[in-house]
Amino acid sequence: MYLIVIGWMYVVLMMSVAEATNTTGSVLGAIVTFFLYGLLPVAIIVYVMRTPQRRRAIKAREAAEDAERAAAERGGSIPPDAGGEAAGAAEASGVAAVRKEP
Repeated sequence: MYLIVIGWMYVVLMMSVAEATNTTGSVLGAIVTFFLYGLLPVAIIVYVMRTPQRRRAIKAREAAEDAERAAAERGGSIPPDAGGEAAGAAEASGVAAVRKEP
């Protein structure tokens, strides 16, 4: 993607130079050409193309914050085989255990 952006900016720069050095052209016309054909469209395209990457970064940051918050609530690091709650915790809260018939 960035190679296309660099190529397009080169083309627009050459268009601007041609506008500025032409006998009927002007420097103001070259500046307008550079901004309207170059910077503005490229900025919009790059912003739109990077949207999925920004979303993934936001989700990863939120997941890391959630994991950090959960670890802080548990009092530090989690033992490797911890299930989170004791076996009797469900019955104590009023939820009956479901057992299959042998």
